[in-house]
Amino acid sequence: MTKKERVTFVINTLKELYPSIPIPLDHKDPYTLLIAVLLSAQCTDVRVNQITPLLFAKADNPFDMIKMSVDEIKEIIRPCGLSPMKSKGIHGLSHILIDKYNGEVPQSFEALEALPAVGHKTASVVMSQAFGVPAFPVDTHIHRLMYRWNLTSGKNVVQTEKDAKAIFPKEVWNDLHLQIIWYGREYSPARGWDLEKDIITKTVGRKDILKEFDKKISRQVK
Repeated sequence: MTKKERVTFVINTLKELYPSIPIPLDHKDPYTLLIAVLLSAQCTDVRVNQITPLLFAKADNPFDMIKMSVDEIKEIIRPCGLSPMKSKGIHGLSHILIDKYNGEVPQSFEALEALPAVGHKTASVVMSQAFGVPAFPVDTHIHRLMYRWNLTSGKNVVQTEKDAKAIFPKEVWNDLHLQIIWYGREYSPARGWDLEKDIITKTVGRKDILKEFDKKISRQVK
């Protein structure tokens, strides 16, 4: 199978499995999405979706958020981890949104990445999911699967994003990055992985990974 054929197989299989794609993080507008994505750093989406209703009940916009202290924000978001850094970031970026953008979330990568605690991945998610701008945010699932599927060297997320953008058509980026995330969770997890259920890796996977899986199964049988 050529690389082009593998890419086509991935796109078509994911489209069949996920014709409609749920958004992992609950939100109602660009601001609440921005905060939810910021909170998701080193935290599960499930946990974030448990915490954001508590935070947004008090402040679901930057004007209300700055009325809270950093410590009040920190106490609410503590279960998400990294709460000292995240609470300062949320409070700080809310001030900037009011001072520079009339309380609105800016629609550019440069402006978003200049906000406190907002990195490239967070900016990419917001640009993609809030504003429909083509982007390819790479999380741990995408990084793992792109390597398993022999579509990247897997050296780092920066390289994985670069490779993904090079091989996948721009018009499918926004759907595809979400489809890969859901596929990774359901069929190709880091732990408890069953290759028999993982049709994409089984079909296009990196040979050394497939061999290693076969060896593991052989050892278990013995």
